[in-house]
Amino acid sequence: MSFCRFAVITAVLIGVAGPGGHLLAQQYTQPVPAELSEAYIRGEQQPVLRPPRAVGADDSDLTGSVDPRSLTAMPPEVRPEIGASKELPAQFRRALVDYRTAEPVGTIIVDTANTYLYLVVENGKAMRYGIGVGREGFTWAGSERISKIAEWPDWHPPAEMIERQPYLPRFMAGGEGNPLGARALYLGKSIYRIHGTNQPSTIGTFVSSGCIRLTNADVTDLYNRVQVGTRVVVLPGRPSQTAASRSESH
Repeated sequence: MSFCRFAVITAVLIGVAGPGGHLLAQQYTQPVPAELSEAYIRGEQQPVLRPPRAVGADDSDLTGSVDPRSLTAMPPEVRPEIGASKELPAQFRRALVDYRTAEPVGTIIVDTANTYLYLVVENGKAMRYGIGVGREGFTWAGSERISKIAEWPDWHPPAEMIERQPYLPRFMAGGEGNPLGARALYLGKSIYRIHGTNQPSTIGTFVSSGCIRLTNADVTDLYNRVQVGTRVVVLPGRPSQTAASRSESH
């Protein structure tokens, strides 16, 4: 190796690891940007950097709007409702109500039988949301803790659902057309979630495979009030005789 070539290589190495090397190191030790720090604190594996996407690769614009022409190819139970959204019945609209419970402030309580979700707050009150719950044979009871939270989550139908409904897609990108809606709160290591919906008319019905669905506006409100580790208590219950019974998507 010539002396000139050796001198050039040496200069490059000094520039990386020598007196100027701290510049390279600083690139990997910058603090997390303020707009991403909350996502990191929540324990999400990746910050949410992309806008919500619709189902598939070519069916949406950058805002997540769904191309109505693609909806007819989707199974009815995951097909998003289109057109103007109907207003929720008064009893299922988000409201601060009196609610007595032995559970501590911050607990989520799912009243399956009456299709309500309560977030316990101070002074004997709770924030109440209308929900859709498991159809007959798919309701459950117990307690879990929120293990993960996500914005505009992708949907990977679990193997149990694929076995029952083999025609379902194996994956849907997050977005307005996604059955998980705007937010998802994952419950422990179970397959169940509290999430939004692309079918807001199903609020107040027994419709899912055990997941708990809210309107996108309500699940976003709930998402902003809870965190990973929040306790979730699901009360036993089963559909009433008058409850709507529909095929589910998740």
